[in-house]
Amino acid sequence: MKHDYDLFVIGAGSGGVRAARIASLAGARVAIAEEYRIGGTCVIRGCVPKKFLVYGAEFSQMLADAPGYGWTVGRATFDWPTLRDNVQKEVARLSGIYTSNLAKAGVTAFEERAELVDAHTVRLARSGSELTAERILIATGGRPYLPEGLPGLELGITSNEAFLLEKLPERVLIVGGGYVALEFANIFHGLGSKVRILHRSDKMLRGFDDDLRAHMHIELERGGTQLTMKSTLTKLEKDGGAIRATLSTGEKAGADIVLFAIGRDPNTEGLGLDRAGVKVDDAGAVIVDEFSKSCVESIYAIGDVTNRMNLTPVAIRDGHAFANTIYNNLPTPVDHSFVPSAVFGRPPIGTVGLSEADARRSFESVDIYRTNFRPMRNMLSGNQERTLMKIVVDGKSGKLLGVHIAGSDAPEMIQLAAVAVKAGLTKRQWDSTMALHPTAAEELMLMREKVAAPGSGP
Repeated sequence: MKHDYDLFVIGAGSGGVRAARIASLAGARVAIAEEYRIGGTCVIRGCVPKKFLVYGAEFSQMLADAPGYGWTVGRATFDWPTLRDNVQKEVARLSGIYTSNLAKAGVTAFEERAELVDAHTVRLARSGSELTAERILIATGGRPYLPEGLPGLELGITSNEAFLLEKLPERVLIVGGGYVALEFANIFHGLGSKVRILHRSDKMLRGFDDDLRAHMHIELERGGTQLTMKSTLTKLEKDGGAIRATLSTGEKAGADIVLFAIGRDPNTEGLGLDRAGVKVDDAGAVIVDEFSKSCVESIYAIGDVTNRMNLTPVAIRDGHAFANTIYNNLPTPVDHSFVPSAVFGRPPIGTVGLSEADARRSFESVDIYRTNFRPMRNMLSGNQERTLMKIVVDGKSGKLLGVHIAGSDAPEMIQLAAVAVKAGLTKRQWDSTMALHPTAAEELMLMREKVAAPGSGP
């Protein structure tokens, strides 16, 4: 045999594991290497543990709402170590399942870092072994970006460390305004911490629909999160057992932890891509074609390391499509359009398709339907949180271009709305669906009046 393996996968996250399993089940000799823990970002330090923390944080609002529904709730207390440790037990269980599934599929797993030597060779960092493969798949994901050169940077943490804190901080300063920042703001605020967000722009959630961005700003402040916009961090210093942060405004802010959530970079540093001749873009992402092939015939890349669309289901689809294309004789390009996404903030967001601004840049005529209301579940409790729903439509064809929701259960609703948007249904077909009463989701079926102008509210 010319090579040790038919396929060597670097990175055992959701995408890499899916590609390895499908390729192996198709008859390929497959190996995979993971330098940290099998399962990758989503399972170990991302989507899964984050969602469990979100669930834990939601109980504080449930307890606050309970008296309006006749429940007398005694003095409730929260124990961070219990939640933290239970989450990590589940993470370990899931990592074990990933490991077991690889073995059942006949994949050889190396739990150490792998780097490229050339277009067909990888070196295992700990053992020093060099192995060859007909094809190599890069699936190393992304890593949190940190502002190099910031004085006191070592005092801050990223989302990686947030899951393993020794104790729940009383004061949290979150630097950033993207979905990771908002999700951890929701988590810490819901668990009882005092939260402040520091963001360099005047709006959060860049890339999302502007109405959603404005709505989240209002609801975060309504819920008690302090927002400091158009400001940056210039220095961190120790202040006894806490941290003193200096802002670009000159203000000194105290915090028990400072969490950097200012983006993620493709995890390609030190991987040896240059030795193999693989081209990357300015952000360090592997440049690939529609079949995830790099400029080197034998090297492919999937998931966040390509910086196409950084979502776990996308990485899984990329990995499956790669394996089908190469090992099942089913050429499968991945369509990255109309992919639904969620932000598990407070309130949560579900979104799919084009924002209003993007639609107006791409289409001659755009119709907007929007509603803003207090959901039924909040009426008896006195909870003032509101729900926003918005539909973006091609004014000429009537096709749905985007659906955007901020409110309770928004991520659950958007998954099914994505089917309609992906299928190219029209607003007329959407409206012909009978509403389900009483639900918040029925409001999606009842928006019949067009908004008069961009940005005008109901």
